[in-house]
Amino acid sequence: MEHLTKQTFIDKVFNFEANKEWKFKGELPCLIDFYADWCGPCKMVAPILEELSKEFEGKINIYKIDTGEQQELASVFGIRSIPSLLFVPLEGQPQMAMGALPKQSLQSAINEILLNNKS
Repeated sequence: MEHLTKQTFIDKVFNFEANKEWKFKGELPCLIDFYADWCGPCKMVAPILEELSKEFEGKINIYKIDTGEQQELASVFGIRSIPSLLFVPLEGQPQMAMGALPKQSLQSAINEILLNNKS
């Protein structure tokens, strides 16, 4: 799982400095975890995301953004509470989910939003 800085975010996800309209730059759909080291619920989600990154390897990318270090990225997305998880499909608008979701909910959201499996 890769930790994104402003520069890697611009390169891999969305160049918010050049574009007003959402334009995803990635080759795989991705899930971005906005977290902070001091946040208890974030620590609960972290191992689940590790498992999911293995389960969905080659199908999606999972990125982490430390809201303490990357305050500009957090403000671009109006992050008010953490953890906040941004689901970024290849087509269409990203969707934000807030709070520490259980693994099953995250799997369902990945399948529905990112992989378009409506089953």
